[in-house]
Amino acid sequence: MPRITPSLWFDTEGKEAAEFYVSVFPNSGIRRVTFYGEAGPREAGTVLTVEFVLDGQPYTAINGGPDFTFDEAISFQIDCADQDEVDYYWAKLSEGGAEGPCGWLKDKYGLSWQVVPAVMTELLTDPDEGRSQRAMKAMLGMKKLDVAALLAAAEQA
Repeated sequence: MPRITPSLWFDTEGKEAAEFYVSVFPNSGIRRVTFYGEAGPREAGTVLTVEFVLDGQPYTAINGGPDFTFDEAISFQIDCADQDEVDYYWAKLSEGGAEGPCGWLKDKYGLSWQVVPAVMTELLTDPDEGRSQRAMKAMLGMKKLDVAALLAAAEQA
């Protein structure tokens, strides 16, 4: 079965971004760096691609130039076990970036992430529609998701 590897287009900061991402996620590392040669189109010796792994998932960063940038149409969701994980990933990935609504953020490279506690899925799929809707309403008013506040909102009568 073929393996699907997300490829991330950067102007020139692909290696810097890959190094940052592998510093944030456990069980991660850079596997290979390739460079432009004399054929170009960029200066020979500059980084072309970086193959890296984030907790077992392979990615490729390509320094393809300024033609394309990230937007929210593509994001990476981080399923967090608890508030401590939410806090950790939120702090690391939002530093130098921008906080968004409902657990979304953009990192300093413009890549969008969703930092989501496991309880969020449980609340949104709760068979009690009232609990589910109260949790949804609470989430819509948050930036970083707050597990205690989501649970409290779900429990309100």
